[in-house]
Amino acid sequence: MADFHLWATYAIIAATVAAYVSERFTLELVALGSLVAFLVLFALFPYQGSAGSLRPDDLLTGFANPALATVLALLIVGQGLFATDALDRPARLLARSAGGSAGRTIAISLLTAASLSAILNNTPVVVIFIPILIVFAAQKRFAVSKALMPLSFMTILGGMTTLIGSSTNLLVAGVAAKAGIGLGFFDITIPGLMLAFAGSLYVLTLMPRILRDSSTEKGFRQMQSGTQFIGEIRIGPGHPFIGKESRAGLFQGLGDLMPRLIVRRGMSFHPPFENVVLSEGDRLMVTATRRAFTQALSRGAAGHMADTDDDNGPATVGPDYHIAEAVIPPGSRHAGRTIRNAGIETEHGVHMLGVQRKSRMGRTPVAEIKLEPGDTILIGGSDRAFEELRESHDLLVLEWSAEPVPQRRKAWIAFVIFAGIVATAALDLAPIVATSIAGAFAMIATGCLTLAQAGRSFDRQIFLLVGSAIAAATALERTGGADLIAQSAVGILSGQAPAIILSGYFLIVAVLTNFLSNNATAVLFTPIGLGIASAIGVPGEAFVAATIFAANCSFATPIGYQTNLMVMGPGHYSFRDFMKAGMPLVVIIWLTFSFVGPWYYGL
Repeated sequence: MADFHLWATYAIIAATVAAYVSERFTLELVALGSLVAFLVLFALFPYQGSAGSLRPDDLLTGFANPALATVLALLIVGQGLFATDALDRPARLLARSAGGSAGRTIAISLLTAASLSAILNNTPVVVIFIPILIVFAAQKRFAVSKALMPLSFMTILGGMTTLIGSSTNLLVAGVAAKAGIGLGFFDITIPGLMLAFAGSLYVLTLMPRILRDSSTEKGFRQMQSGTQFIGEIRIGPGHPFIGKESRAGLFQGLGDLMPRLIVRRGMSFHPPFENVVLSEGDRLMVTATRRAFTQALSRGAAGHMADTDDDNGPATVGPDYHIAEAVIPPGSRHAGRTIRNAGIETEHGVHMLGVQRKSRMGRTPVAEIKLEPGDTILIGGSDRAFEELRESHDLLVLEWSAEPVPQRRKAWIAFVIFAGIVATAALDLAPIVATSIAGAFAMIATGCLTLAQAGRSFDRQIFLLVGSAIAAATALERTGGADLIAQSAVGILSGQAPAIILSGYFLIVAVLTNFLSNNATAVLFTPIGLGIASAIGVPGEAFVAATIFAANCSFATPIGYQTNLMVMGPGHYSFRDFMKAGMPLVVIIWLTFSFVGPWYYGL
């Protein structure tokens, strides 16, 4: 009966991997189907083996795994950083050091992340750089998909270079210490740097050409850039634009807002503006992209423009304030009316920020523009306002265009929360699972995020993928399947030269780490590697290092390592994308170690 459970486990894992690779089904459905298959197998056919029994309860423990809880909590923390633009200034400083080149920006960011990963756990490093690279992608107009998977891989490569660079390294060192082999902080640094250098050349040069630019991301970037809206800003008391003076016909300090007309006490000023100082009571007509309007809102510099006879002041931006695009459909009650008289704000409870149409609009105050069917307007409002607006036939909200407005006034709070998580984890003052969950709670409690925003950042793909993958690893280990694979592979290599055995051992571990958890692979294979070293009469340090480096080669699947899962959603990646871009890197690291390992350890 034990053989039945073992081969049934193999069959379920093989079918799961095939379903992932085919992409005919969603990742969530495949993961859930795999979990159900294991639950049914061990519920209908109870298992009792030499390693103990395996009950359905044991298969569900992955959903309470601390690593999974850490990843999900850090995703919420990362969303809080992004929602408040807390990393916008560091991103700009880093971008300025790279000049105008998108390629140089990506390279500097990734090399910085890899360097930090040598002394910090790579999970918080990835959390730091995901929002930074998203900002860069918008600023430099490159595909974020070409940067986030490389980010995950570079942090893994950087983590290979010191003992504390990865939890995998520490686990292997702990098992090796019980066998009398001690590893110092820098004992793996020289071969680790050689592997990281070889891997970095591939990641920075060839990998961006392999990664595709997904249609979803293309649409989002097109939505973020290019389209110009025209809007009107009323400069009321205390407005940040008061005192801005035109120089050489242009205003400095307005960001990406381009002034087209200034109305002051019935007088109109057209560009080029000469010796004009913005003052209270002015109405500033501007053209800009939606991103520019979003940034102006976050600084309190943009206001709604419909009821321009009233002193409305700037739109109130709270944690649930979103900006979106809506279309005036044929037959809308708002068509044919001026913006002043359309009543969009009072009827729908949203703020009208800008309007865009294909036909040319004259240089008139925005309030006097007549809306036409087909016009696209930029609106802002709360989640509740958008929910009610979806039932209206007078405005069609483009769902894909909705995004929150950054709350820059709370950026320092989000940054302090995040810095506390990183500091406590780096100094080992508290487990990262505890500090990350506390940080997620603090983001919500301080208003940096709403519960709805936190819920949207909770990725169900990661939840199901990790939970089902741990169930598969548990079944494989408990039924003896993992040990059978290891022993069979080692048997095939018997009688070969030590360098070939070391290379073959590395390849076996590197393949399995992409389907089991890297920590489980490291713990499972360290005793096997030490046994091989003793049998063939070579230093055990060579096989300990091989286990460390191979267990870190989790590049070929998103379930191979938690940082892969973290970048999967923001980068719009599929399971196949990881196999296509990650498998060559596994091969490169294996071939490099096949030369470096025997040379460094004198085999």
